[in-house]
Amino acid sequence: MKKKNNTVAKWILNIIFAIVAFIALFPLIGLIISSFRPSTELMRNGITFSINWNELSLNNYIYIFTQAGEYWEWYGNSLIISGLTIILSLFFSSMVGYSLATYNFKGRNLIFLFVLVIIMIPFEVLMLPLYQLMIDTRLIDTFTGIMLPLIVSPTAVFFFRQYAIGLPKELMDAARIDGCTEYGIFFKIMAPLMLPSFAAMAILQGLHSWNNFLWPLLVVRSNDLFTLPIGLATLLTPYGNNYDILIAGAVMTVIPIVILFAFFQRYFVAGLSTGGVKG
Repeated sequence: MKKKNNTVAKWILNIIFAIVAFIALFPLIGLIISSFRPSTELMRNGITFSINWNELSLNNYIYIFTQAGEYWEWYGNSLIISGLTIILSLFFSSMVGYSLATYNFKGRNLIFLFVLVIIMIPFEVLMLPLYQLMIDTRLIDTFTGIMLPLIVSPTAVFFFRQYAIGLPKELMDAARIDGCTEYGIFFKIMAPLMLPSFAAMAILQGLHSWNNFLWPLLVVRSNDLFTLPIGLATLLTPYGNNYDILIAGAVMTVIPIVILFAFFQRYFVAGLSTGGVKG
């Protein structure tokens, strides 16, 4: 009887989660349907879920793949910036978080306090000082200027620190006895144990970098350095003559995030749950 009740409860939970997932995907479904509609229909009825097969066509996507050269330039810029940001952020943030968790040195708690304070400060408060720094270092209108504020993320440092606290310190002592250097201990022993945290942060940092709009808008001046969010925003006009290309282009922007999540999903939940409860 108890087993039967557990089975029924499991089915009820699955149905509830399926409904919630469908509701969450509802806007994306409407966006995908609208991406096959012409601009005139979008201006007349907006984004709707009704399907008129006579109106739907692949013209929007054909235009993107054959004539929208700037779109793919923006796409490439976003891929480069997001890819480098993920790699550099995971590298530096993991080392900072790992050192705060495993080494006892003077000022460690003060540094961690600064990390927590920075997490609580809205980015809008930091924009002007960061913008002035980019001007002083002559990094305006460069990829480096876009990526630099995101390379060492306080949220990622906090997450890696919380995860590294639970790593077995005995492995570090054994490696030192065998003559392994501190860098060797991190890269050869501890980093493989931190793979779930790397996967979780890769998804979160990649999502943040891919969708980042405000900071690149401040830093970038040249059209050939536009990222996808900025480039798509330039398609908005009072006349609405680019809405069909805008919506089709927005649908295409989802693909890298889906691929990123599919690649790291096996570690994602484990990384978030483990990193969130230790400390």
